[in-house]
Amino acid sequence: MSVSLGYQLVSQNLDRSLASIAQRAPVRLESTYYLENYRNVTSIDEFLDDTRLFRFAMEAFGLSDLAFAKGYMRKILEEGVSDPNSLANRSTAARLAEFARTFDFEGFGDLTMTRASTGQAVVDRYIRQNLEEDAGNDDEGIRLALYFERQIANIDTPLEILADAALSEVVRTVLGLPTEFAGVDVERQADVISERVDLEELKTPEGLDRFLARFTALRDAQQAPTNPVLSLFGVGSSTTPTISLELALSFQSFRLGG
Repeated sequence: MSVSLGYQLVSQNLDRSLASIAQRAPVRLESTYYLENYRNVTSIDEFLDDTRLFRFAMEAFGLSDLAFAKGYMRKILEEGVSDPNSLANRSTAARLAEFARTFDFEGFGDLTMTRASTGQAVVDRYIRQNLEEDAGNDDEGIRLALYFERQIANIDTPLEILADAALSEVVRTVLGLPTEFAGVDVERQADVISERVDLEELKTPEGLDRFLARFTALRDAQQAPTNPVLSLFGVGSSTTPTISLELALSFQSFRLGG
């Protein structure tokens, strides 16, 4: 299945897709456990000690790989987000700051788990995360598109895009930027994105649809088989069309959109 078609099938039937994922036995079982137990947690220690609850929360935020790093996560939660220099705020993984904002023990103490953001909202994220992972089993491009669709409403600056590897990959693909672009000074990368992507337009349904249509089309082009005749002339490559690094940095007057 092409990336374009796979993304459209999920995105255009999102409620049905989410409902289907929610009814899967493992998802339903873990969601029920979380909802029945999360309000019993009144401290960081209790949160970390309930491994099943903690792992559910971590997976909901796409942090499964760090679920065993409890010492690190304890520090994330203890420092919270009120201090701009806290570990969560200094991390290049934006999801860590999101996690710390949701489970803000530093700010709310034993009342943290009484807030709406720690209840059904976490379960909804868990279900959506499972949906995106499931879609990624067919093609990682579908997962990237769904993730971008979910996250872009919370993004206000190019630096926030650059702090998220998945968002950065989508943007680089759409702009045709070479992989070497990721090694350029961050501020300069941000300038290029600022000049060529209208973030406010991406928060409109029409603008987001156009952007992701271009992304999925380019991902499909990556997977298209190479025509052996065309390859003799240096065309028909299955790789994403890119521009040189020098051109990318000098081409800042072009703005995507419209």
